[in-house]
Amino acid sequence: MWRRREAALAALAAAWPAWSRAAEPGVSEREILIGQSAVLSGPLGLSLQMFNAGAALALADANARGGIGGRQVRLVSLDDELKPDLAQRNYRTLLQDPGVFAFFGGVGSGTIAAVTPLLRDTGVPLVGNFAVADSVRQKARGAAYFIRAGYGREAEKLVQHLSTLGVERLAVAHLDNPGGTEVLALVQQALKKRSGKDLLGAVAVGNDGSQLAQAVDTLARLDPQAVVMFLSGPPVAQLMEGLWAKGRSPSFYGMSTVAGEKVAATLGARLRGLAICQTVPYPWSGADPTARQFQQLCDAAKTPVSYTSYEGYLNALVLLEALRRCGKEPTRAGLHTVMRGFKGRVGGLDLDFSDDATGSRFVELVQVNAQGKFLR
Repeated sequence: MWRRREAALAALAAAWPAWSRAAEPGVSEREILIGQSAVLSGPLGLSLQMFNAGAALALADANARGGIGGRQVRLVSLDDELKPDLAQRNYRTLLQDPGVFAFFGGVGSGTIAAVTPLLRDTGVPLVGNFAVADSVRQKARGAAYFIRAGYGREAEKLVQHLSTLGVERLAVAHLDNPGGTEVLALVQQALKKRSGKDLLGAVAVGNDGSQLAQAVDTLARLDPQAVVMFLSGPPVAQLMEGLWAKGRSPSFYGMSTVAGEKVAATLGARLRGLAICQTVPYPWSGADPTARQFQQLCDAAKTPVSYTSYEGYLNALVLLEALRRCGKEPTRAGLHTVMRGFKGRVGGLDLDFSDDATGSRFVELVQVNAQGKFLR
C-alpha cells in the first residue's frame, strides 16, 4: 500500500508541470492562442489584410525559432465588418472557443469602445491596434495597449507642415463615423492652435463610399489649397478624381489610414500631389536591421513590403516581446503588468507605455509617386 501511495505521488509530481503550464486560458504545453476581431472584408478590410500579413510574418519567424518559451504563438482571427455588436460577439466567441489568452490587432473606434467593458470584466489584454480614435484609447487605458501614434499627433504634424508651406485654405474629408468626427476636431484644434485660423470646411464620406458625390461637389465649391483625407479604400482615389474632373487641383494629404500604394494602383500616371502621414518607420530602409529582416521575410513569403504590412509586423513584434517578458508561465495579469511598464525600442519605434495608453509618438510625412513608391 505504501509503495502504491509513493507511485501515485510520483505520478502526480511528474504531471504537475503540465497542469501548471495549462492553467491559464489560452496557454497549453505547446501553444499560446491569441484572438483577433477585425474588419477583414469589404473596402476597409484591404488594409487589415495587409496588416495581418505582416503580423503573420513575425509570428511565423518567432515560431520557427522555437516560439515563446517553447510554445508556438497562434493567431485566430474573426471578421467583425467594423460592426460593434459583431465585434462583441466575436470577442465572446474567442474567449470561449478556442479560449484565447489575449487579443491582438483591434480595429476601429466604435468596435474597440464596444468591447472595452468586456476586456475590463475578463482581464484579457488587447495589444496593438489600427484606426482607433484618441478618446477611445484613453477610455480603454489599462485594458488595451496601442502602439501607433494617435491621430492628435498626426494632426499636429500635418498642420505644422502646411503652415510652413503657407497653406491657408484647408479642408478635411473624413469618414462619416465617430472616429472621423473626432479627427476633424483634432485637425481644427491643431490649426487653431498653430495659426489661430479655422478650417475652410469639411465633408463626410460613408464607410462604403456613400455621400462621395456630395463631398466632391462641396469641396469643389470651397476650392481649398489642400485637402486632408481621413478616408480608407477606394473613396480616396475617387475623391481625388472627382475634384480633378471639376477643374480643382488641391494638394492632398492623407492621414495614416490612406493606403498610398492602392491609390497609386488606381490612378497610375494621373497621381500627383499626395503626401501621407506614416506612423511606423520606412519599411524599405537598408540601414535598419529590423526593416531588413522584414524585407527578407516578405520576399520569402511573397508578401508586399508596405507601411501597412510593416505596421502589422511591428505590432506583432511588440506582442512577442511582451510575451517573452512574461516569463516561462505567462498569465494575463502578468501581460498587463509587462505592458503597463513597457519601455524599449522596437524596429525604430521608441515605445513607452508607462504614462499613456499609446506607446509611440512617431509620425513622418512621405510623398507617393505614380509608381506607388514612397519618397521621404
